[in-house]
Amino acid sequence: MKLVRPIRILIADDHEIVRRGLRTLLEGETGCTVVGEASNGAQAVELAMELKPDLALLDVDMPELNGLEATRRIRDALPQTEVLVLSVHDSEYVARQIMACGARGYIVKSDAGSELIAAVESVIRRKPFVSSTISQSHGFGSPSSAASIVDLTARERETAQLLAEGFSNKEIATRLDISVKTAETHRTNVMRKIGAHSLADVVRYAIRNGIVQP
Repeated sequence: MKLVRPIRILIADDHEIVRRGLRTLLEGETGCTVVGEASNGAQAVELAMELKPDLALLDVDMPELNGLEATRRIRDALPQTEVLVLSVHDSEYVARQIMACGARGYIVKSDAGSELIAAVESVIRRKPFVSSTISQSHGFGSPSSAASIVDLTARERETAQLLAEGFSNKEIATRLDISVKTAETHRTNVMRKIGAHSLADVVRYAIRNGIVQP
């Protein structure tokens, strides 16, 4: 399948073999050009600002900066760059949060072999694409399911990720370049919104919703 015009793509995944496979598939079957590769979320944002690709293909679980925040930053700075997110998680929650951050598409990695090219074609034409595993299994898009989603802000999602990864309030403040008091406020808000009474509850929530990997 050849797309209407040559598409410049940035790939971000912390596994080199995955990036290599995606590059081979995209350049071989679509005529796209992979202009850059990133191994973490922060690098993905930096390269996106430099290269200004037509499409950023991001993994949701990346070190330093997860796919949700990377998506938000790329879309805020580069509205012409579309974002398609890949994930191992068959999670309606993650899919909704990713789309809320500005991504045009979300695809479960187990569906990538059969759906990736269609997803790229859809997203580059500014049409939403959600992996069939999500849409068929979870009724993605139904009003009834939307009510169950916890509305965490981007900063709160980052805080939840770092808490689940074992960082202290002081370390979170340093990594997010905020005050310790603000980090404590984010932590309090996260625990209140998800109904957590301990850090163990935060870890379970983060794993269940694909914010961190088990």
